[in-house]
Amino acid sequence: MTTPAQESQTVTQDAQTLAQPAGVGAPETLAVAVADRQRPTKATFWSQLKASLAMFSNPKSATGLIIMAVFILVAIFAPWIAPYDPNAQNLNETLQPPSFEHLLGTTHIGQDVFSQLVFGTRGVLVVGFLATIMATVVAIIVGVTAGYLRGWKSESLSALSNVFLVIPGLPLMIIVASQFDDPPLWLIAAVLGLTGWAWGARVLRAQTMSLRNRDFIQAARANGEPLHRVILVEMLPNLLAIIASSFVGTMTAAVLGLTTLAFIGVIPVSNLNWGTILFWAQQNNAFPEYWWWYVPAGLCIALLGVALSLINFGIDEYVNPRLRSAGERARAMKRKGININNAVTQVRTDTSAAGSAEHTREVKTE
Repeated sequence: MTTPAQESQTVTQDAQTLAQPAGVGAPETLAVAVADRQRPTKATFWSQLKASLAMFSNPKSATGLIIMAVFILVAIFAPWIAPYDPNAQNLNETLQPPSFEHLLGTTHIGQDVFSQLVFGTRGVLVVGFLATIMATVVAIIVGVTAGYLRGWKSESLSALSNVFLVIPGLPLMIIVASQFDDPPLWLIAAVLGLTGWAWGARVLRAQTMSLRNRDFIQAARANGEPLHRVILVEMLPNLLAIIASSFVGTMTAAVLGLTTLAFIGVIPVSNLNWGTILFWAQQNNAFPEYWWWYVPAGLCIALLGVALSLINFGIDEYVNPRLRSAGERARAMKRKGININNAVTQVRTDTSAAGSAEHTREVKTE
């Protein structure tokens, strides 16, 4: 039978044992329990922003964003970058090759090609971004709603997407643009956006149908959350990568559609862009002798397409776990100095182990 003093001493020893930090004479189970009781790190604004922009952290996306940023800066500061008025004519300097006075030469009426290229960047990006924003907003509304709802509502929105998906975009754009003598930029962007939202809506609908049966969505619905909160708070953050990829793809199609309309002469020449530069070069037989008139505009279109493709590749690598893990392994091997393009795998041998094996072989021979 224990005395009260012995019981007090036992309680004190137990308290000291529990107060002892894990890893210093404590059992492994206690260390695990202490680790489990540690509070998780509180998420800050910068950590959440970094997690949201993780899809753009790989080299492909970073390169594409840098090229896109250069084009955006050129479009914003075009009046200060261009040395001449893009519409100014100088009949004494027609079809001049590139020089210090005219970096990319002149046209058939003495217009500076470099100035036209700089101001044309603004027209391409304005129409491209406006059309892409319109198409992305419609794709999100139709696609996410069709994927979340069930029954005839979902089928009706899906049928609407299928109808716009099979509508030929280029003939429709030609018909609408030809009805106006001088169509404004917002109208051109609206036509491009109207014909470019269906594919993104189908992709978002399929992804939303996969998400609506997840546990966290079912829990939000069981808690009585309203529809708009379930979509905006629970679903859209999980669809961010898909939306970004759809945005990039839609902008690529919008830029190509704008330059195509300008090149075939549907858009008036007053709307200066890279397509109108190619239109005037083709109309005045600049191919192939006066290369400075059409090559820079074609290179700008190709470079913008490369930038958008790099951004899209980076997003795909972030979304696809296999591509993401393969990219991480490739970058890790590259940091270690291993060339992943070699047909033969590099094997590092230990010289000391090889020497002892050779010595053992010699002893056995003797």
